[in-house]
Amino acid sequence: MTTYGSFPGTRPRRLRTTPVMRRMVAETRLHPADFILPAFVREGVAEPVPIATMPGVVQHTRDTLKKAAAEAVAAGISGIMLFGVPEESKKDALGTPGTDPDGILQVAIRDVRAEVGDELLVMSDLCLDETTDHGHCGVLDAEGRVDNDATLERYAEMAQVQADAGAHVVGPSGMMDGQIGVVRDALDQIGREDVAVLAYTAKYASAFYGPFREAVGSSLKGDRKTYQQDPANARESLRELALDLEEGADMVMVKPAGPYLDILARVAEAVDVPVAAYQISGEYSMIEAAAEKGWIERDRAILETLTGIKRAGAQNILTYWATEAAQRLL
Repeated sequence: MTTYGSFPGTRPRRLRTTPVMRRMVAETRLHPADFILPAFVREGVAEPVPIATMPGVVQHTRDTLKKAAAEAVAAGISGIMLFGVPEESKKDALGTPGTDPDGILQVAIRDVRAEVGDELLVMSDLCLDETTDHGHCGVLDAEGRVDNDATLERYAEMAQVQADAGAHVVGPSGMMDGQIGVVRDALDQIGREDVAVLAYTAKYASAFYGPFREAVGSSLKGDRKTYQQDPANARESLRELALDLEEGADMVMVKPAGPYLDILARVAEAVDVPVAAYQISGEYSMIEAAAEKGWIERDRAILETLTGIKRAGAQNILTYWATEAAQRLL
């Protein structure tokens, strides 16, 4: 090849020559502390129950949940987000197990705190969908619509029982208007000013939640499009963000993660509080399914997606691969 003068003098490939070179100049680095493990605990089971649509993920017993929490501590991840799955017979229109101090989620919070203390942030899903017989995230009115303000009253009760059980962080995920302010006030009223609130600020009505329905034994009838965000909208997320911050959110989150990296980047650019993203069940299951068929390299795909989420602006990532990914980074 004939060259002219010093062309090409600038060669970006020089910084890609070896693994050590690539590692040194990497702009985004994953760390075990970035990760939060979502975990399901099911009432009344003697053995973990595999979730068919999420290969490798289970509905835990109380004992196996404690073991998973201990493994998370050993791997160096920051938190565990708990979802309780009550016995079907205990579900009702108001989601009573969600405010019962002896409900499965509250029991699990106490179990995990007893197991790991403050070595792992114990985070609790603050929503009614797992505990209602209709599967919606709130109380229904006479016409079968989710009643925003009646639901807020239930959320306030849930926040208090979860805090009393030992949650370090509560995560109101129902997308009710005013939920962050109500939860913050409810916590402060019982002297739980130290319990943080993770706002599900931008939670979209996504097709990628499908496997999660099995994971929590959902009884959902209909859809959640009247309260979760429309996938077509972006500016709306910034409006939700402003409201959550005004109401006292300590941290904010975008959910799902992968299909909404543009939203994640906009949120991260706009705030000075920690930003999280939730790599949800459908994102997990697609990679596991494709890897099982030999269509993609599983381990590389996992780290690539997690890197992309962090690169877009997430300080913390909720992912079902949290412990596994952290162990690989140690």
